[in-house]
Amino acid sequence: MPQIIVLPHEDLCPEGIVIEVEQGVSVCNALLKNDVEIEHACEMSNACTTCHVYVREGFDSIEESDETEDDLLDKAWGLDPDSRLSCQAVVGDVDLVVEIPKYTINQVSENH
Repeated sequence: MPQIIVLPHEDLCPEGIVIEVEQGVSVCNALLKNDVEIEHACEMSNACTTCHVYVREGFDSIEESDETEDDLLDKAWGLDPDSRLSCQAVVGDVDLVVEIPKYTINQVSENH
């Protein structure tokens, strides 16, 4: 079973976490199911950038992004070549190392 290794994030998972996950699950769903409260303002409908992550290892094992995701990522804070929306990044048969950016662009936040 593949794993998602989440690098430490000051607020969301200070110690980091290793999650065993079935293939076909989005990174966002896996994080949320394991109490890593990543923002997902559009409810994972590929309509915002709040669930932006960096896939530091295993990036090539994820299905390529579509045009909508690419357009949204252009607006994400801290965009880099490893950027993906976690709601669109679906786990395959390879372990992933994921880093959650320090900031997100969100007009409204439920957790002030």
